[in-house]
Amino acid sequence: MDIKNSLKIFDTLSQETRLQVFRLLVQAGPEGLSAGAIGDELGILHNTLSFHLSHLSNAEIVTSYRQGRYVFYSANFELMRDFIAFMVQDCCSKQQV
Repeated sequence: MDIKNSLKIFDTLSQETRLQVFRLLVQAGPEGLSAGAIGDELGILHNTLSFHLSHLSNAEIVTSYRQGRYVFYSANFELMRDFIAFMVQDCCSKQQV
């Protein structure tokens, strides 16, 4: 993880709908949710949701897989762990002991 990747994550999640989708996917766990279930849960129209899922996918914050006719999305937990570790890696390193 570096500054450039961190900025991409911040930029992507700084939009309310994308943050709501991401939080819902974190709650759903590794299996994730279908696009239809995400839209139903959050009350988001299909075309609007598709736009936001595309942004989340391009930033690699979510991953997707096809199961039959449905596309399922899940949070990229590995990326988020790396992001959080990057954010706190130097935490309190300048404090006097």
